[in-house]
Amino acid sequence: MIGLDTNVLARYYVEDQGDAEASHQRESARRLIESGEPLTVCKSVVLELEWVLRGYYGFATAEVSAVLQHLLSLPHVTVEDRAEVAQAISHARAGLDFADALHLASYRECESVASFDDRKFARRAKRLNLAPRIFIPR
Repeated sequence: MIGLDTNVLARYYVEDQGDAEASHQRESARRLIESGEPLTVCKSVVLELEWVLRGYYGFATAEVSAVLQHLLSLPHVTVEDRAEVAQAISHARAGLDFADALHLASYRECESVASFDDRKFARRAKRLNLAPRIFIPR
């Protein structure tokens, strides 16, 4: 099994025009990812990939979600905590920040999550009626 780093996935999903090295890397990433060879992606790479696509390349939430859904759909790719990642994609589509959504999905066995992020995390999770509930420690 081969573990994939964020930059390999980014090269696979993003076409950088006019950069010969990036084009070569994109082709290498394509060959590897489409080889059918057993591959694995850890959850931290998924988190970093979302940030790179959104923060660096300017992908919209729907575009990032489509990329991550595609990654999950590849039968020869094992994604660490696949169910949590899938849930985080769904929550991000509903309006939660992807990192927060992944944290929340990873804490699904907890009765609550403590956070000082009242506006972006706690209020959005409450508005979306997501579990576990977020509370602000006092």
